[in-house]
Amino acid sequence: MSRHVAIVTDSTAYLPQRTMEDHGITAVPLTVVLGDRALEEGTEISARSVAEALRKRRSVTTSRPSPELFAETYRKVAESGATGIVSLHLSAEFSGTYDAAVLAARQAPVPVRVVDTGMVAMALGFCALAAAEAADAGCAVDEAVTAAEKRAAGTSAYFYVDTLDYLRRGGRIGAAQALFGSALAVKPLLQLDGGRIELMEKVRTASKAIARLQEIVAEHAGRGQVDIAVHHLAAPERAEALAGWLRERVPGLGELHVSEVGAVIGAHTGPGLVGAVVSPRS
Repeated sequence: MSRHVAIVTDSTAYLPQRTMEDHGITAVPLTVVLGDRALEEGTEISARSVAEALRKRRSVTTSRPSPELFAETYRKVAESGATGIVSLHLSAEFSGTYDAAVLAARQAPVPVRVVDTGMVAMALGFCALAAAEAADAGCAVDEAVTAAEKRAAGTSAYFYVDTLDYLRRGGRIGAAQALFGSALAVKPLLQLDGGRIELMEKVRTASKAIARLQEIVAEHAGRGQVDIAVHHLAAPERAEALAGWLRERVPGLGELHVSEVGAVIGAHTGPGLVGAVVSPRS
């Protein structure tokens, strides 16, 4: 279905495929480099393959989409009938994806607003969904951007990883933070803050860390209307346990998504990840 305003995001939004189809959202893929092979997230490599490669200590890196790929995407979206595009992407602190989109937007056949949401995973996905719902309602580009930014302002993300080493290797967390966690053999709880990953709390065991994660998510969900996404990498039991706990204890729970993260995020967090995105409804 063509629409006046089209929504573009990237593959790290991890929106359900049916949701993207229903709202006409287009995702531009990032790339995972496994050894000497460059593979597109979402179509050519799975998170499970990344987890296995990391366990075997194989080289795994990631790279942004090219400006040319964004330009091609904007052209196709314009040809489908869009007269404006809102392009929403993961934090520029994590990736050059935003910069590539900005370069491509300058040559697009229709106006493109590129937004650094400061988010990732379903924290980004909820922003893209808010913009798409505004577009569905007939809003202009600026109004769709405002809807996304409002959703981003209220959204928070918290997660647990078995080790900070993968985040340190990828430059997504400071060496001092990673060293501190390793030296004391603590289990880290982290949060997305200002577009960056920050160490929030240090807990002695994995079970206590996940129990504390449950408390934090429930506390931030409060009693208002809220959507939650639970993510994991090679830890489905942890994810289902967290989701089940939240179903019972969040009175204003709307949508609850449970999914494994994609290959790009998995490459930087490592197996064992479990986390939650809390996104209040306006």
